[in-house]
Amino acid sequence: MEGGLVSPNLEGTPQGGPLSPLLSNIVLDELDKELERRGHRFVRYADDCNIYVKSKRAGERVMKAMTHFIEGKLKLKVNRDKSAVDRPWKRKFLGFSFTSNLKPKVRISPQSIKRFKDKIRKLTSRRRSIAMEDRIHDLNEYLVGWINYYHLADTRSVITKLEGWLNRRLRMIRWKEWKLPRTKVKKLIELGVPKGKAYEWGNTRKAYWRVSKSPILHKTLGKAYWLSLGLKSISARYDLQRST
Repeated sequence: MEGGLVSPNLEGTPQGGPLSPLLSNIVLDELDKELERRGHRFVRYADDCNIYVKSKRAGERVMKAMTHFIEGKLKLKVNRDKSAVDRPWKRKFLGFSFTSNLKPKVRISPQSIKRFKDKIRKLTSRRRSIAMEDRIHDLNEYLVGWINYYHLADTRSVITKLEGWLNRRLRMIRWKEWKLPRTKVKKLIELGVPKGKAYEWGNTRKAYWRVSKSPILHKTLGKAYWLSLGLKSISARYDLQRST
C-alpha cells in the first residue's frame, strides 16, 4: 500500500509469507556452513541469526567478519539497524530473550509483552461495542495461539500477571455494560454482594478502570467468573503445556 492505495507487487515475496523462510534457508545454507567451519555457536531461523561468543571484542570481530561474508560472498545486505553486539538478555530472538542470572532462563521479550498488551487493549476496547460472548471468542482465538508459542518461556509469574491484567480489562468492560446505578446494584446483589455494599459501589462515581481493581469486583468478577463464561486461562494452559 502506497499513499493509501493498494498496488500489486511485481517482484519479491510477501513479508511474512510461507515462501520467505524456505528461500532464506536455501540462500543462507552457506552461512550456516561457514559458521560451523569457524566453530561458532549460533542459532538461526530464516534471516534472523544470533551468534554467541565469550567477549564484546570477539563479538565485534565476528560481526565484522560475517557481515563481510554475507555482503561479499552471498551478495546480501545486512540490516545494520537491527544488528548489534550485546549481552544475550538485552537482545531478543523470535520473541524470546534470557534472564541475566548465573543460570539463564528463557523469558518473553519486553517487545513481545508490549505487542500482547496492545492486542488485548484492541480486543477489550470499550469503544468496541460487541457482545461479551463474541469478545471472549475473539480473545480465545488469540490467547490460545499466543500461549502455545510462548509456553517455552520460564516465566510463569509474567503469565499470571498478564492474565490478572486481562481479567481487570474485562471487569472494566462489564462494569460499563451495566451502565445505570440501579443495574449495577442489582447485578452485584445477584453475585452475592450484601445489599449495603452493592448500593455503595453501584452508586460510586469512581472511573471504570479504578473500580475494576476494587476488592468487590475482584471477588465477584474474578478469574472463576470469566472461566465460567468460556474464557481460556493462559496460566492453566501454560502449566499444561509445560507438564507434557
